[in-house]
Amino acid sequence: MAHIRAWALELGFSQIGVAGVDLSSSEPGLLAWLDQGFHGDMHYMAAHGLKRARPMELVPGTVCVLTARMDYLPRGTAPDWAEQELARLQTPTQGVVSVYARGRDYHKVLRSRLQKLADKIAEVLGPVGHRVFTDSAPVLEAELAARSGQGWRGKHTLLLSREGGSMFFLGEIYLDFALPLSEPTSHHCGQCTACISACPTGAIVSPGKLDARRCISYLTIEHAGPIPEDLRPLLGNRIYGCDDCQLVCPWNKFAQPSALPDFDARAPVQPQDLLAFFAWTEAQFLAHTEGSPIRRIGHARWIRNVAVALGNALRQPTLDADVTQRIRQALQQRLQEADAVVAEHVQWALAQGPAQEEGL
Repeated sequence: MAHIRAWALELGFSQIGVAGVDLSSSEPGLLAWLDQGFHGDMHYMAAHGLKRARPMELVPGTVCVLTARMDYLPRGTAPDWAEQELARLQTPTQGVVSVYARGRDYHKVLRSRLQKLADKIAEVLGPVGHRVFTDSAPVLEAELAARSGQGWRGKHTLLLSREGGSMFFLGEIYLDFALPLSEPTSHHCGQCTACISACPTGAIVSPGKLDARRCISYLTIEHAGPIPEDLRPLLGNRIYGCDDCQLVCPWNKFAQPSALPDFDARAPVQPQDLLAFFAWTEAQFLAHTEGSPIRRIGHARWIRNVAVALGNALRQPTLDADVTQRIRQALQQRLQEADAVVAEHVQWALAQGPAQEEGL
């Protein structure tokens, strides 16, 4: 394992571990979560059923799972990065993209490097059966990572590490030969409920249980239809994902910058003026999000999200009159070319704010 760990570190991973393939104790919780409909429109979650908790069904012949953690804070991140991110949420005319999505698409980065790690293992040990995954198949990633000693499941359901907080990606290599299993770590959340209190929409319904239908990350990324009207004001200026539960977590004072340049923030998707984001044509959206995880939601969903944020900006009573006018003009212009879903959100945005109430 020492050699594999050294190879992993060379490839930019922060930690590796090994989990067994018996996840049967997780099956009742998974079924209950699905039965409650907490997966929302992520129908693939139900379609794959218990295969998610049965690695040997997903990849026949699997004997163990090598898990890997990769930190994603951009290089050069300031010590007070969480405070800076929280401050951005208080600037209603600035669009905020989740930290993990400001750099290169993590699927590509992790999959490539996991494959290189698997190739290195095969080079030394001889041909091995394997498959690599990173948020790309019915895999209980956080559960496997927890069982392999990467950390513990926080009350927000994300994995937490004493050495790295929660600002990291997870990946797996399903292997057809045995490696020594890692020891799980103990839980260290104690009585803290900061993540539950911080969730803008109340999506963390109880410790360790998330209703994705209320989660801003789900609503802005996974959900393709209209965002429920009662939740729109709660999105604030979050236009792709949400980091709130992580920003307030005390363990993230130990979050580490990435060893790779891939996750350095790209200029086009850095937090900036909402009107600049809203003005993107489809061609500009594709150009600005090339190689980014944001591209997967498409231009229309992007504009839908920004329209909601603009409506929330209009709700601010202290918003400058000139800014208000420019926002309303941009919304009116977009309305002329929007599809039905986008148009609904643009019209909602136009109906927000004191100016509209006064008939202006």
